[in-house]
Amino acid sequence: MPRTARRAQLLEAALEMFGRYGYHAAAMDDIAERAGVSKPVLYQHFPGKLDLYLALLDTSCDTVIAAVRAALASTDVNKERVAAAVDVFFTYVASDKAAFRLVFESDLTGELPVRERVERVTTECAAAIADVIHDDTGLPAAESQLVAVGLVGMAQVSARWWVRTDPLVNQHAAVRLVSGLAWRGVRGFPRSHDAA
Repeated sequence: MPRTARRAQLLEAALEMFGRYGYHAAAMDDIAERAGVSKPVLYQHFPGKLDLYLALLDTSCDTVIAAVRAALASTDVNKERVAAAVDVFFTYVASDKAAFRLVFESDLTGELPVRERVERVTTECAAAIADVIHDDTGLPAAESQLVAVGLVGMAQVSARWWVRTDPLVNQHAAVRLVSGLAWRGVRGFPRSHDAA
């Protein structure tokens, strides 16, 4: 099997095991067995369990960040941008619960490399949103960043709570409610060309 395909296979097995058992309870032996390889093969690709976890975390974080950027680029209508960005978090937690737990509910957040990667989701998503807010409203960069972090936090925490509560509200309605709340706040900032 080519190296890249083998790596993808190992990451998929690791995601399942870490998602199911958490970092500490998932053993490299179990990950190798789940992937259908020997433990030495696993160690050829990842020198240790933390290396494997960080590689998986990088991939998962990149997925969320790229999806938020794509959501923002999908329209020029800001109300729709807010809804699309909120939907990213709801779709992510609903579609891949193992990856969602890895990124947002890691039992390793005390480890600096893990914490840095998890915080990167908020930082980079907020930076992309802040650029749109700044360009559209003329708010100073620091204020745009603060509002953007608030939006990301609202979407992320709401989505995490929603998926854990065996949703009584369907995803479409949940996104509509949360994005509606966010939009009511964001639309209060005048567009820069309206304020001129």
